[in-house]
Amino acid sequence: MSDAGLHTLTGAYALHALPEPERREFERHLGDCEACSVEVHELSETATRLGLAVSAAPPRELRERVLREIATVRQEPPPGGRRTRPGITGHHGAGRTRRWPAFALAASLAAAAAFGGVAAWQNQVAQDARQEARAAQEENAQLVQVLAAPDAQSRSGTLKDGATGTVVVSESQDRAVFLASGLAEAPGGKVYQLWFDDDGTMRSAGLMRASGDSPTTYATLLDGPVDGATGMGVTVEPAGGSAQPTSAPLALMSLPA
Repeated sequence: MSDAGLHTLTGAYALHALPEPERREFERHLGDCEACSVEVHELSETATRLGLAVSAAPPRELRERVLREIATVRQEPPPGGRRTRPGITGHHGAGRTRRWPAFALAASLAAAAAFGGVAAWQNQVAQDARQEARAAQEENAQLVQVLAAPDAQSRSGTLKDGATGTVVVSESQDRAVFLASGLAEAPGGKVYQLWFDDDGTMRSAGLMRASGDSPTTYATLLDGPVDGATGMGVTVEPAGGSAQPTSAPLALMSLPA
C-alpha cells in the first residue's frame, strides 16, 4: 500500500478494525510517521472519552422483576439427596436459612439485565466512535491532499501575541488548509473561527481545531471551496461559531495567487 493510503488508516487502526496484514504494515508505517502517530493517539483518546461519557443505570423495574423470579423458582435439594426441613441447610446446622440459590438467581438476573443495557450502550458508543473516526479520517485525507497537491501554494503571517499562521491553497483541489502555531487556547466559552474573504464579504470556513497534544498548534481544513476568495481571516466567536464575525479579526491574510 502507498504512503498516501496508509495515512488514511488511522481511524480503523485506533478502533482495532484493520485485518492482520494491514495492521502490521500500518504499525511499521507508524514508526516513521509522527503525524499518523499523533492522530492515532487522538482518535484512541476520543474513543476512550466516548466510552467513559455515559454510565448505564439499571432499569427501575429490575428489582421487582428479580423478586418475582425468586418467588417462583424452586430451590435445589442439598448435595447427596439428603432432605432437610424447608429453609434449613444440611451442612451448617439449624437456624441458617438456605438462600444461596435465590441470591445466585438474583445476581444472574441483575448481571444479565445490566449486561444487556451496557452491551447496547457499548454498541452505540462504538458506532459513534466509528462515525467520528470516519469523518476525521475523511477530513484528514482531504487535508493531506491539499498539502501534497502539486499546485499547493502557501502564505504566512503573524497572529496575536506572536503566534504564526500559514494558509495553504490548492487551485486544483479548490480547498485551503490553515496551520497555526503558538496560538493560545480560546477563552472559556469561545472558539476560533475561520472565514473566507469574498472581496469584503466574510464567509464562514469553520472552526479551528487543535492538532496533536499541543493546544497551541492547529491544523484545519477550511469548510467549503475557496471559490474565488481573495483572503481569509480568524476571529474569536461564541462556542459553536457565528454566522458573521462578531469580533475584530486576529488576522487577515491574502490568499496566495
